[in-house]
Amino acid sequence: MSRARQPPLVTGISPNEGIAWTKVTIRGENLGTGPTDLLGLTICGHNCLLTAEWMSASKIVCRVGQAKNDKGDIIVTTKSGGKGTSTVSFKLLKPEKIGILDQSAVWVDEMNYYDMRTDRNKGIPPLSLRPANPLGIEIDKGRFPQKDLESLFPGMSADFTSENFSAAWYLIENHSTTSFDQLKTAVVNLKKQANKKNEGSLAYVKGGLSTFFEAQDALSAIHQKLEADGTEKVEGSMTQKLENVLNRASNTADTLFQEVLGRKDKADSTRNALNVLQRFKFLFNLPLNIERNIQKGDYDVVINDYEKAKSLFGKTEVQVFKKYYAEVETRIEALRELLLDKLLETPSTLHDQKRYIRYLSDLHAPGDPAWQCIGAQHQWILQLMHNCKESYVKEQKGIALLHSPMLDLDSDVRPSPIGHLSQTASLKRGSSFQSGRDDAWRYKAPQQVVFVEKLTKLVVSQLPNFWKLWVSYVNGSLFSETAEKSGQMERSKKNARQRQNDFKKMIQEVMHSLVKLIRGALLPFSLREGELRQYGGWEMKSELSGQWLTHVIQTVRLSSESLTALEIPNDMLQIIQDLILDLRVRCIIVTLQHTAEDIKRLAEKEDWVVDNEGLTSLPSQFEQCIIRSLQSLKTVLDCKPGEASVFQHQKTQEDVCQLSIGIMQGFIDCLEQLSTKPDGDIDTSHLSADVSSPDLFGSIHEESSLSSEQRLLIALSNCRYLERHTFLNIAEHFEKHGFQGVDKITQVSMESLKELDQRLFEMYIEFKADPIVGSLEPGIYAGYFDWKDCLIPTGVRNYLKEALVNIIAVHAEVFTISKDLVPRVMSRVVEAVSEELSRLMQCVSSFSKNGALQAKLEICALRDTVAIYLTPESKSSFKQALEALPQLSSGTDRKLLEELLNKFKSSMHLQLTCFQASSSAMMKT
Repeated sequence: MSRARQPPLVTGISPNEGIAWTKVTIRGENLGTGPTDLLGLTICGHNCLLTAEWMSASKIVCRVGQAKNDKGDIIVTTKSGGKGTSTVSFKLLKPEKIGILDQSAVWVDEMNYYDMRTDRNKGIPPLSLRPANPLGIEIDKGRFPQKDLESLFPGMSADFTSENFSAAWYLIENHSTTSFDQLKTAVVNLKKQANKKNEGSLAYVKGGLSTFFEAQDALSAIHQKLEADGTEKVEGSMTQKLENVLNRASNTADTLFQEVLGRKDKADSTRNALNVLQRFKFLFNLPLNIERNIQKGDYDVVINDYEKAKSLFGKTEVQVFKKYYAEVETRIEALRELLLDKLLETPSTLHDQKRYIRYLSDLHAPGDPAWQCIGAQHQWILQLMHNCKESYVKEQKGIALLHSPMLDLDSDVRPSPIGHLSQTASLKRGSSFQSGRDDAWRYKAPQQVVFVEKLTKLVVSQLPNFWKLWVSYVNGSLFSETAEKSGQMERSKKNARQRQNDFKKMIQEVMHSLVKLIRGALLPFSLREGELRQYGGWEMKSELSGQWLTHVIQTVRLSSESLTALEIPNDMLQIIQDLILDLRVRCIIVTLQHTAEDIKRLAEKEDWVVDNEGLTSLPSQFEQCIIRSLQSLKTVLDCKPGEASVFQHQKTQEDVCQLSIGIMQGFIDCLEQLSTKPDGDIDTSHLSADVSSPDLFGSIHEESSLSSEQRLLIALSNCRYLERHTFLNIAEHFEKHGFQGVDKITQVSMESLKELDQRLFEMYIEFKADPIVGSLEPGIYAGYFDWKDCLIPTGVRNYLKEALVNIIAVHAEVFTISKDLVPRVMSRVVEAVSEELSRLMQCVSSFSKNGALQAKLEICALRDTVAIYLTPESKSSFKQALEALPQLSSGTDRKLLEELLNKFKSSMHLQLTCFQASSSAMMKT
């Protein structure tokens, strides 16, 4: 398996030579990623890792140890790159030999001096020190094996200070190839050294001459005293004198050497103290180093030093070490508190949280810092959500609010997954909340909509880190390898398993707060009174439109998708799905309610412009209004993954069905209102006929107003089109969008429409047929006409011609509005006229011959004229009228009747052509 980094390479060392413990600077490439990555450092084969200080990936500082080799490579070993190589080498110089009385700039350890004879350290008294080369000539080491020499000279030694010194062994070992002349020179050198020793003894005596002279004077004085005073007196005096001399000599010696000995003792104490300081400088400097590294933020270095100090001095009994180690523990405890404060500080990135938790774990902090961090993050997210709500509620109420840094999450390094909700107002969004954002949009959008966007963005930006922190806590990835080895990872996993229910409650609390805050802003009626005080507070002047609710649904859906991508269990997110379902239902209800209001206002948009089919734009506007409404609900009605059907509840189906029926009924009421409105309330100044229509509507242009009969005809034409096309198209759209109860909606709407159509039709027939029917009886008996006493018929009388002209006028009016209505209207008018004519004939008590002929002529003329509009009812009426007449017995009467009918048809041919044209049109229809 290949490493992630290249092996270390040493390309330079400064200085490149020196004695042991020389401080050197190593430079190169890939020298490690940090102090913990450095695993080994050898110079000339000696391990220098203990003194190594990692400065950077290209620089390491250390001290050279006492190596066996004089010259060697510098090898760096790292965890990330493995064992490295070196392009340079270091030369280890031998230290200068310093004698016991030689001047030196450094302290020399006299108890472990360097034996120059054997070139090794010896633990012997310094007084036994001898020159390294007693012969004074060049030493030439022979190649004789040590074992052979020991067997050749058993029990002897080459050490000339030994009691068993063998000169032969010494010469064979050190001068086996030395010439005889050089050996002579060596003898001369030995003699000179002996003379120097004698001269040294003489010099020592010369230095103490004053003492000898004083002793000589004392002896002379004693001799003289003995001669003068006698032996007995002198004995005591001599003894006293000797004591005085000895005391004086002792005092003089003490005076001479006290200062030297004192300086030596002080030097020994200082040397020992410096050795201790040098040997244990790591511990003595550790408190200060900890403070410096904490200030620089190098917590890894502090932890490594602490672990090292703990392993070395954690159980020490030395008071000095215990004192300094206690100081280290004090610094570490302060560091624990500092790291815990930083861990619980908010806001904080996931990387920093993991880092601080690992530090606290390595420092063996009490408690469970990871769980404390999770709890702090949970409370912070809840606080952010409520602060967000309060800020927007206050802004809605007009209270100036300072910008809160807690809510400024736009600088978050993680891109928002739901930011593309607000690029445009048409729900076709871009890729972020900020991209494509028009500042005017925030002023146009209601506060509740902006709040929901901000709230969902806040949750979606914070909850992923919260969830990832928990996942890391569960799988133990928060802790370092040291924690894993010590078993702390296993303890953490055990704690995580025990706290799963607690964390689940945290997630549920965040989800509940999110949902209830959105409900408080958009669906306050779905909250209880206590919850409304906590999560509500909005001024609900008017409910949001369906468009804004659709926008909000899209926002919440995207946030739900983002949370689902975190692999949060579905049962924790179910409450969001319930919110989306309620929002979808509310959006449909509100949209249909607003559509119903828009439908009611369509009456104001009626322009009474009639096309070729006798229709105005009103049915088309009605259908388009419904279609636009349903299209705006398409995203709401469509079920995303994990969402339930919006019509899954029976109550929702019933409410939507009733609202849909209400929309249809509203338009029917609109038609009735328009058709029955007083003439003065209808503005038709803008009225114009279709350019392709016959100019039969010219009178309307001239009068610039519509009569009530004309409005009734237009309304009837619209009703006919609604029944045959519009309502069926709308039903198809309802089914296409998944509406339930479409058959019921269509059935109720059709019944209501037919009732309106029938009422309007009856009103129009009443307006048009009643005058015609009412004119028949006066016309028949005009001029005191009597069926019993009348002249021979000469033709159809005028009253019938006037009735036909009026029927033709009705035909023309209906034909102008809608050709399709002509058969229906004309048939009904003919029924009314034939019924009245039959009644009048049946009321005649008796007919004369001429009277019967006249009546039959007029009845037949009317029947033949309107033959194409005859219905079973009108045919029956004509039959009853003819049956009430006496039968024509003579052929002359029948011939006269036929002639008069032909004459009537010929004379009225121009007027009667409209019936033929309508017949042709009716047949085509």
